[in-house]
Amino acid sequence: MSMLVNTLGRYFAGRFVTAAIGVFASIFLLLVLVDYIEMVRRTSSLTSVSAVLVAQTSLYRVPQLLEKLMPFCILIGGMTCYLALSRRLELVVARAAGVSAWQFVSPALGSALILGILATVAYNPMSAYMRERSKQMEAEMFGGVPGGGLQDANGFWINQINADGQYIINAARSEQQGVRLTGMTVFKFDTEPRFQERIEAREATLEEGRWLFKDVRRYRLNAPPVDQPTLAIPTSLTPAQARNSFSTPETVSFWQLPSYIRSSESSGFATAGYRLQYQKLIAQPFLLVAMVMLAAAVSLRFFRMGGVQKMVLSGVGAGFLLYVLSKVTEDLSKAELMHPIAAAWLPVCVGGLSGFMALLYQEDG
Repeated sequence: MSMLVNTLGRYFAGRFVTAAIGVFASIFLLLVLVDYIEMVRRTSSLTSVSAVLVAQTSLYRVPQLLEKLMPFCILIGGMTCYLALSRRLELVVARAAGVSAWQFVSPALGSALILGILATVAYNPMSAYMRERSKQMEAEMFGGVPGGGLQDANGFWINQINADGQYIINAARSEQQGVRLTGMTVFKFDTEPRFQERIEAREATLEEGRWLFKDVRRYRLNAPPVDQPTLAIPTSLTPAQARNSFSTPETVSFWQLPSYIRSSESSGFATAGYRLQYQKLIAQPFLLVAMVMLAAAVSLRFFRMGGVQKMVLSGVGAGFLLYVLSKVTEDLSKAELMHPIAAAWLPVCVGGLSGFMALLYQEDG
């Protein structure tokens, strides 16, 4: 019996992993295609941009988006796996051989746990790096002129006061965790303060004690615009402070988050976003396990009993409600109304306990 259970366990684990990876790959290809079409639309007026660069940029943008959809890939993969096993009566044969539902669900739980650990320790650093590379590629494509055409209302702002006056700096985009900014607009005031000039630049790099602007155009009152290749503005901002100010938690890898949290605390910056992201990555393997529990709870019914469509819809609905709960707790945590540990682990507990209770009621109740 032990040999039978082990053999079936490996078989069920292989079927689950194959289904989950298949769903993951399908959604990946779909997202790449959609993002590529959008990037082609945005770059249609740029004759110097090649199709290969556009495709590579889309390919680098998608992994981080797909990381957020990974729990749904596991949920759909688990439902697909168990519905296929039930349709071919393999679960009936397993039950007839004395194998309980908990024994053929356990291999998928273990596989989901391993996949979650790999996603946290390996996939997350890769997706964060690729997202940074995609930002650099976008800057190369759209940043060919002063201002870069990247300006938007949701950019990054700096209010810097020096001995010669005040500088209000706006960047449309942040790269390398804030050390390099693109799509720059600077409003310079004197010590009164009175407006003096507006400066536009393609990019700015934070060096030791200064911002170095490149491809600069300066607009002064009652004077024509002046172009110059570089412009240096003194600053007391350090690279560590810039990274803490401009980097988003999603672009920081799992292995770098603890150091970012410590440096943010020592610099007096808010750490709620970083702490939440760190706890979410730690909880990610257990969230995938909870998704397998939900998938098993709605997929183990025999096909002859009917109601398959209702089971699938209930599984998708449960996943959607869990996603809404995770977004609510995330917003509460970022507003510092909920502790990051509670915000990250509450969806895991709710999803896991719901699936466990439903499965326990079906099989043993």
